[in-house]
Amino acid sequence: MRLITHFLTIGLLATASLPAVSASPTPRSLDRSVLPIQAPKRPVYTELDIRNVKTPSHFEVKAPAGAPNVVIVLIDDLGFGATSTFGGPIATPTLDKLAQNGLRYNNFHTTALCSPTRAALKSGRNHHTVNMGFITEMATGMPGNTGQIPDATAPLAEMLRLNGYNTAAFGKWHETAVWETGISGPYDRWPTRQGFDKFYGFIGGETNQWAPYLFDGVTQVELPSDPNYHFMTDMTDKAVAWVKYQKALSPEKPFFVYFAPGATHAPHHAPKAWIDKWKGKFDQGWDAMRQATYERQLKTGVITAGTQLAPKPAAIRDWDRLSADEKRLYARQMEVFAAYLDYTDHEIGRMLKAVDSTGQADNTLVFYIAGDNGASAEGGEHGMFSEMTYFNGVQEKVADMLKVMDKWGGPETYPHFASGWAVAMDTPFAWTKQVAADFGGTRNGLVVHWPKGIKAKNEQRTQFSHVIDVAPTILQAAGLPEPRVVNGTPQIPMEGTSMVYSFDDAKARERHATQYFEIAGNRALYHDGWLARTIHRAAWEREVRRPLKDDVWELYDVRTDFSLSTDLAAKNPKKLAEMQALFMREAAKYHVLPIDDRLFERTLAEAVGRPDPMGKRTSLTLAEGMTGMMENVFINVKNKSKTLTAVIEVPQDGANGTILAQGGRFGGWSLYVKDGIPAYDYNFLGLQRSSIAASRKLAPGKNTIRFDFAYDGGGMGKGGLGTLYVNDEKVGEGRIEHTQAAIFSADETADVGIDLGTPVVESIGAEARSRFTGRIPEVIVQVK
Repeated sequence: MRLITHFLTIGLLATASLPAVSASPTPRSLDRSVLPIQAPKRPVYTELDIRNVKTPSHFEVKAPAGAPNVVIVLIDDLGFGATSTFGGPIATPTLDKLAQNGLRYNNFHTTALCSPTRAALKSGRNHHTVNMGFITEMATGMPGNTGQIPDATAPLAEMLRLNGYNTAAFGKWHETAVWETGISGPYDRWPTRQGFDKFYGFIGGETNQWAPYLFDGVTQVELPSDPNYHFMTDMTDKAVAWVKYQKALSPEKPFFVYFAPGATHAPHHAPKAWIDKWKGKFDQGWDAMRQATYERQLKTGVITAGTQLAPKPAAIRDWDRLSADEKRLYARQMEVFAAYLDYTDHEIGRMLKAVDSTGQADNTLVFYIAGDNGASAEGGEHGMFSEMTYFNGVQEKVADMLKVMDKWGGPETYPHFASGWAVAMDTPFAWTKQVAADFGGTRNGLVVHWPKGIKAKNEQRTQFSHVIDVAPTILQAAGLPEPRVVNGTPQIPMEGTSMVYSFDDAKARERHATQYFEIAGNRALYHDGWLARTIHRAAWEREVRRPLKDDVWELYDVRTDFSLSTDLAAKNPKKLAEMQALFMREAAKYHVLPIDDRLFERTLAEAVGRPDPMGKRTSLTLAEGMTGMMENVFINVKNKSKTLTAVIEVPQDGANGTILAQGGRFGGWSLYVKDGIPAYDYNFLGLQRSSIAASRKLAPGKNTIRFDFAYDGGGMGKGGLGTLYVNDEKVGEGRIEHTQAAIFSADETADVGIDLGTPVVESIGAEARSRFTGRIPEVIVQVK
């Protein structure tokens, strides 16, 4: 100890004799137009002894002085007329509070669909510019629709990160090309390569809130064995911890948090206590609720005086014409949805309290976007116990859903409400999510809150704005230029317009004067207060209404017609023709053309020319440890014959658990062993289950289990004959009457030796409970 003290003393004396060391970098003008910002040239020394040299200044890229923290909250599938802030029936106290101390934008627009809105939001460019013309699962080989965000459109998060911000994303992503979601990557379009230091959430378009498939960065998260687990609380806990940790370690460094819950996208999952709060609140039905919302919107000025309530679509039946059973079921669906939003807004408030606890609330710029598109009418006329029925073209029956009504919103359901509620949530407009031709699909409530940067409080802004305006707004607020080059790639200029001009001037002249809209043939053009549009297909319609060239266009003067209730096309054909011509010019400019109005055909990679990791392969060889294979990186076994061949090693005391499974509780299949007996189960949408099992247990040691499925053919979603073999001996046979035509799940996976997420086979279970107790050296999947 004396020796160590002696050396320390000598060292301290020697250090004290050195010249002063500069504690901050030499002031210089940083060129922030090229990112990353280049460090100064490294000095060259000729001095031999370090003691005779002054340490150079430390170079560090810092955000501009006073740059605000930034929080973007993005709710999923929430209509303009849902929240109490915008006149809706569902209490959203967090959004209300922000609006009372900030700005409410009632003329803010999205793209009408989730992946396109999210990619546009984080890039400041139109969704076709960033190749996100539709959701990632339906990408094609055509420019504008490939699902691959280009390097030339670097996201806001990367710009902020390279300018001295810490960045984190929590919740839903849905911007990674589906064939890039496997372990082989590439990971370029995963969140941590799109500008975020931290990501905790799910990669796909939706997830089971009770049993989500999650990633922390690029590492799969093991779910806790907590019966009360819900992802909304989990992601909030992670965000709260990150914000506090970040400010504890670097209080002067601003952060950017992208907080994107899975709510209120299906499945509508909420804790029972929150659902119970809303019991009986929607017995009046969607027509009365829509009218009440409209009247509140008029009274509070959310919509302009004289606005008419747009007629609802003919397909939406009047509430008073429904049967008693229908009313009972539909009211329950809405109670669950309201609880889901109520609960979500509460958790958002908890996240924002964490920001407040760090003393940073005044200089935190918050964008709370109440929906990435309008409310979803994908539930169809009756709603759905299992949303996967929508994607597979199956219509559920009211009588069947009534049997599980009391469980609605819980772990045993994967629900969606009826389309009548979606139209009501989009009040005062007529249409819904996917309908890019109507403000019901594209207009969403926005609240902006920044006490230090915005003097106005509790005011409304009416200037037209679009989701692509958010990124340039944040750059301007932070005092940052839009970069010309990012990571060596010249950038396509942002196509949005900063909204800062409107922060303290309610009467400022609108600066975003022209904007196209297009999703799967639904299209429109906004220009200087006018909207021309054509409705090509409603969300509940399986086919388009007419060929693209025969579409019927309408014309609205939105300066006096907030809700698009009065078509002026017949009265002003010249103006309509001008708007149609301008749409075509904008569509050509931003890679919208040629328009692709195909729908479920686009789920098939080979049909639309997007990459498929399996290519033309007809077999896939797997082994234990290979888990988490999402549907678009696994060999496609739908609508064809298949053979599963598994070589397994059975312990002396017998085997139990999953050999190979794909999907989960709401659709999928599994080859497994139950108490020593091998079996194959097909779970058709959680509605019908087929099981083919042997009659005796497997012998200890090596066994080869083979399952052959002979598909009937004659179209998609047909049945077939299944035959089970053990060591080439036939041990079971049976019919499987129906198979899923298009998709098993949004993010349930294929797994060897375990069934992650929810169980295909309830008696086997999922996660650790389903783990195979023997060994699985090889499993071969072959398709014909």
